[in-house]
Amino acid sequence: MKRKIIERPQSPRQRMINLMYIVLLAMLAMNVSTDVLNGFSLVEDSLQKSAENATKQNNAVYKNFERSYNNNQEKVGEWYKKALVVKEMSDNLYNFADSLKMLIAIEADGKNADLDHLKNRDDLEAATQVMLNPKRGLGRKLFENIVYYRMEILNIVNDTLQREIIRNNFSTDVPVSAGSLGKNWQEYNFENTPVAAAITILTKLQNDVRYAEGQVLHTLVENVDASDLRVNALKAYVIPTTQNVVKGNSFSGQIIMAAVDTTARPVIYIEGKKITSPDGYFEIPTKSTGDFKLSGYMELNQDGRILKRDFEQKYSVVPPSATVSATMMNVLYAGYQNPVSISVPGVPANKISVSVKSGSAKLSSKGTDYVIVPSKVGQDVVIAVGAKQQDGKIQSMGDYTFRVRQLPDPTPFIEYTDANGTQQRYRGGGQPLPKRFLMSAPGIVAAIDDGLLNIGFKVISFETTFFDNLGNAVSELSDGDQFSKRQIDRFNRLTRGKRFYIQRVKAQGPDGIERQLTTSLEVIVQ
Repeated sequence: MKRKIIERPQSPRQRMINLMYIVLLAMLAMNVSTDVLNGFSLVEDSLQKSAENATKQNNAVYKNFERSYNNNQEKVGEWYKKALVVKEMSDNLYNFADSLKMLIAIEADGKNADLDHLKNRDDLEAATQVMLNPKRGLGRKLFENIVYYRMEILNIVNDTLQREIIRNNFSTDVPVSAGSLGKNWQEYNFENTPVAAAITILTKLQNDVRYAEGQVLHTLVENVDASDLRVNALKAYVIPTTQNVVKGNSFSGQIIMAAVDTTARPVIYIEGKKITSPDGYFEIPTKSTGDFKLSGYMELNQDGRILKRDFEQKYSVVPPSATVSATMMNVLYAGYQNPVSISVPGVPANKISVSVKSGSAKLSSKGTDYVIVPSKVGQDVVIAVGAKQQDGKIQSMGDYTFRVRQLPDPTPFIEYTDANGTQQRYRGGGQPLPKRFLMSAPGIVAAIDDGLLNIGFKVISFETTFFDNLGNAVSELSDGDQFSKRQIDRFNRLTRGKRFYIQRVKAQGPDGIERQLTTSLEVIVQ
């Protein structure tokens, strides 16, 4: 339900008061005459009356809030508690400004000072002593209270226009002018300011506090109203668990009325039959596939008047099916943990069952995919997928067959760390390998690394073949997957442009099969 924002434009009286306040401040900058001081008194009286009227209006809203809270704490409680927080913040700032006014009056007229009948209205020292005395720090405290109040109020008010008004009313920015250079907010407003003007400034602040408080209260009231039933915004909705239902399952969901009050439950009819669930839950068995439509109506008794709203929801019934796909390949490899993605439309992952013929299956660490391990090469793997029904039975979603192959031979390479600290793989191919990288490599590695698969193999042994100056081949045997001392001695004697070969590599894959690789690695030393 969209909530209508109620704007509260300033009254002509309030706009006139603000205008008078600005004009009198300008006149004060030129000359503090009796007429100017009298003008401040007029503005002070008007602001005071305006603040008192706003206080009365706000108190009336608080009383209505309290009455609504007592009638329905569940609905109003959240907003009523926020209203009490706003009241406390507003009263604190309002009362603090009131105490500052009295302190300034006492500083000017003595302990028997009367705010309504000031004697030394033109005193230029009183406001300075009260507000800017470093021992008291009252001006700074007022500044901090205004900043905090502005921030908290703006966090509640949503209307853009009202937010701008409040932001301007509580602005603590110092205008850029010759007279304000180097001054902070409290110095700009209260340094050498006549008593009449200083008290008027504080009264205007009190007036602004009550105005902002009223705006927040109206926002909170609107939030309460948003939860009430309104005839012109009532709509009936069907919220299905899913719109695609597997044949044999039930089409289920919830029927609700927008902004429905929890104390007023509607009566719901589907195809003319009343449903008994108090929360609007329903189930309709499905017997055939195709597109279907659920229709009905709901009735709500509101103050003795029956409100009726129709509803309609389309849904589809599909035959049992599952999606089974090998994540990285279109075949499975024997002895290897093949990642396989398995899903059933309209069925959550925790309701899917998987069994494998000629292999095993388990959930991956991600909890969404499966790991399939075939038993042996040449024997197809059959993955049977089922879905757990509401009655606990497993409904078959189909069988899916994959061919099983032996893992292909890996490729040997030298793994080293380059000057940037990045791990690299040297595969030959006519590219030279800097000698320092060759000397830092402990041995060789073998893996299937074709951009799709990345399967490591255990290197059991390998040979290196060098050629002397007469062209004779000299072979050296490795120490497992590591370079032997004799091989390393040969590396040390190699000069730039020389080459040698790594061949007769024996490796064992994750399938446990040991194989001798037919490929060799040509290494050109740089």
